[in-house]
Amino acid sequence: MPQYLTVAHLIVQLQDLDPNLHVRLAVNPDWPFSHLPAGTVVVHDGVVYLPEDGQEGYLPAAVREELAWA
Repeated sequence: MPQYLTVAHLIVQLQDLDPNLHVRLAVNPDWPFSHLPAGTVVVHDGVVYLPEDGQEGYLPAAVREELAWA
């Protein structure tokens, strides 16, 4: 995985997934909560920003383990 994720890298990772799956953001291993992405994408100076729109709850233990955050 490249240090800087590009739109192309993200598309490759998501293209074979069920398009009806919900999306959550895992942000901080020291505060492992599930965050909701906002419905807006902002592009500024060549960077895509995916805003956060609230917190849903703790990340499931299996997700923390998969991310090596456990």
